[in-house]
Amino acid sequence: MSNDKFTGMYKIWTFFDPRRTLVAIAGFQLVLGLLIHFILLGSDLNWLDDGIPTSYMGAGAAPAGQMSAMPEARTTN
Repeated sequence: MSNDKFTGMYKIWTFFDPRRTLVAIAGFQLVLGLLIHFILLGSDLNWLDDGIPTSYMGAGAAPAGQMSAMPEARTTN
């Protein structure tokens, strides 16, 4: 297989300035990411207003006063 179609690919950087191109790509991705997040926050897919989790202290969690530092030792009988 020949690499003829990719032979002059390095010459694209003579047409585009690499620093400006990479800054433009990073800026575009940042704006696109923010846009997608704001669109989702304004829709039914809003993850901040869904009430999950209702609290970090669920019904099954024990208060810190009832917790022991180490579990009880096992017996090997």
